[in-house]
Amino acid sequence: MTESSLPDWVFPPQEGFVAEDLDRIPQLPAHTELIDGSLVFVSPQASFHTRAVDLLVDALRHAAPADLRARREMSVILGERQRPEPDISVIHASAEHGMEQTFYRAEDVVLVVEVVSPESAGRDHDRKPVLYAEAGIAHFWLVENQSGRPAIYVYELDPVTRSYALTGIHRDRLKVSAPFDVDIDLARIDRL
Repeated sequence: MTESSLPDWVFPPQEGFVAEDLDRIPQLPAHTELIDGSLVFVSPQASFHTRAVDLLVDALRHAAPADLRARREMSVILGERQRPEPDISVIHASAEHGMEQTFYRAEDVVLVVEVVSPESAGRDHDRKPVLYAEAGIAHFWLVENQSGRPAIYVYELDPVTRSYALTGIHRDRLKVSAPFDVDIDLARIDRL
């Protein structure tokens, strides 16, 4: 393949990409994220990842109050050069703007959930929580695979430091009251 036959997005602009570029770049692979102005491509996901997302999305949709919605794999614009795609976002219903919508804005998001994969572990543990906290997203859950079962680390934004504080680690059952009442039997993952 010659340089001229490569898509234009293979060669980033000198200042990096911006959030709106993800909607304008033709032939961009699905689920491409923008972190610090660089495109990040998602690897195929393992069964644990898919089942953990399915379990949580279903439970969140059933538990969420009428003014909130649980969405999977929608990007969130956090700033000019930041547009990650959380595995799950809980958003205000008023943030929905039609079936062609491709992103939400940070102020629309109440909770983000990242299910850690081997290829994304560094971003999920280190970079994304900082970006979500700086953008003011109040709740963040990090889901780890512990022998085929989810371990969910629940964080809440400290408004003074604008960083996340760990409020609990849940292995068998996730029961929290914020951002709304949620009670999930995590062993249900075995039946998915």
